[in-house]
Amino acid sequence: MTSASTATAPAAVCCAPVLQAPLREADAEELAAAFKVLADPVRLRLLSLIAARDGETCACELVDVLDRTQPTISHHLAVLHDAGLLSREKRGRWVWYRTVPERLAALRDSLAPR
Repeated sequence: MTSASTATAPAAVCCAPVLQAPLREADAEELAAAFKVLADPVRLRLLSLIAARDGETCACELVDVLDRTQPTISHHLAVLHDAGLLSREKRGRWVWYRTVPERLAALRDSLAPR
């Protein structure tokens, strides 16, 4: 079985923490876009489910858990992937997802107190 990887490169920290210095406009736009992705309850649950499972999760395992259709789950997973929050790897007919710790840390750190 061949494996086609479509993992994204980890995103670098975009900016200084919000509470330590005024954000530049470009940094504010980048952070807002990432947090907008997480503002959807289905996407937030998907990210939480994948992060809670050590290692990786097959997309096929997420449909029943969230009681949503496969196209809906695939759409939300693609949005999370495009935002750099998930990496993915296709194995045969299934796609496996894992979180991108560096990207999640960058978002967390952007809200760090002084």
